[in-house]
Amino acid sequence: MKAIRPYTQLPFDVHLMVTNPGDYVEELAKIGVEYFTFHQETVPHMHRLIQHIKQCGMKAGVSLNPGTPVSLLEDVAADLDMILIMSVNPGFGGQSFIPNAIKKVKQAKMLLEEVDNTTAVIEVDGGINDITCVPIKRAGATILVAGSAVFGADDRANMIEAIRNN
Repeated sequence: MKAIRPYTQLPFDVHLMVTNPGDYVEELAKIGVEYFTFHQETVPHMHRLIQHIKQCGMKAGVSLNPGTPVSLLEDVAADLDMILIMSVNPGFGGQSFIPNAIKKVKQAKMLLEEVDNTTAVIEVDGGINDITCVPIKRAGATILVAGSAVFGADDRANMIEAIRNN
């Protein structure tokens, strides 16, 4: 990221699937990362890490694995800039979309509305393609992460357009 930062003004959205995400906050802030997202399951003091991320000038996001309920974010939802719903189990690309993610996106949207957080985005990562994007967008997702569907497509530009427009 340090090497490409001088070549783009596009926002960097970093999703850390590591056990000690707090160890990377200052370094990523210096690089110019906009969104710093960590997995709820990896930290004992979620609120403390969210505050640290924000103090370093970044937007804070929390990612939830497929088996982690949205309700665990109730006490920090007002402070979040992003909720990332994993629609596959983290670890490798090419997995099939887990349909329960649609329900979780709806729950995340309702939670953000309940705490009057109108600026946070809902991102979904895993199994996103030109078909699975439709119900996820309808549920309230605002950012979709598509890896295998795009990079495995014969026409990548066409796949990106299909995901954007479906």
